Amino acid sequence: MGFAVLALLGAASWGVGDFFGGIAARRAHVLTVLVVSQAVGLAGAAIWVLASADPLPAATDLLPALGAGLCGAVGLAALYRGMAVGAMGIVAPISAASPVVPLLVDLGRGVRPAALQWLGIAVVLGGIVLLAREPGGASGSSRLATGVTLALVAALAFGLFVVGLDAAADASVPWTIVAVRTASTSFALVLALVARATLRPPARLLPLIVAVGVFDTVANVLVAYAVTLGSAGVVAVLGALYPVTTILLARLVLGERLDGARRLGAGLTLGGAAVVAAG
Repeated sequence: MGFAVLALLGAASWGVGDFFGGIAARRAHVLTVLVVSQAVGLAGAAIWVLASADPLPAATDLLPALGAGLCGAVGLAALYRGMAVGAMGIVAPISAASPVVPLLVDLGRGVRPAALQWLGIAVVLGGIVLLAREPGGASGSSRLATGVTLALVAALAFGLFVVGLDAAADASVPWTIVAVRTASTSFALVLALVARATLRPPARLLPLIVAVGVFDTVANVLVAYAVTLGSAGVVAVLGALYPVTTILLARLVLGERLDGARRLGAGLTLGGAAVVAAG
């Protein structure tokens, strides 16, 4: 079950990076954060591929990675913006509905998780639903709406990202990550130029944005290796645990408190992940 450990470590790294990204997007344009963080990731990936000395795969093998990069950029932009305008404890868990996409792809390919894994997946998704609930009150519905559409866009994009990563990673993990980062950085740069967003973040934010790129790239590497060892659908579900890290950091750093339902959701999510890994 080494692929499960890699996927869980990737989830933790994504959660940290997304927390930093949400914080940075509250203080700078989301496209500025995206361009700089993706460029940092591209530089790291380029160093890695040179050190690995992996042969360059055929262009057709890398096409899915380019598509994954585009989807990843869309997903991150939607997630960072959603966490900038809404509560992290709502936006991050909703974006974690992404496993639905690769699971459907797996089913179409005839790859079916075991019954115990299906149970674990159901528990994970049930926990995510509880985590996403905003505490009651007359204004609960309107608060829930803040950032929800962006979170759903992120969920769809992240699911497609994992599908593309799975299709390309077998050829070469280092080159796959380079292709992903090249596509995401280029796409983010085009969007920033069209939106006339500055490409120079405030100096005080630069370390934070660099950290976003580092943690996101580490997560991509871990997940890319994981999908070469196990089912992309299961990896996607385990990777979807990243909101737990984000929510915990929001509690510790920002003082966001979890109510009883969200604490239960966190427990169900972690318990479901253990069942998926054990299956």
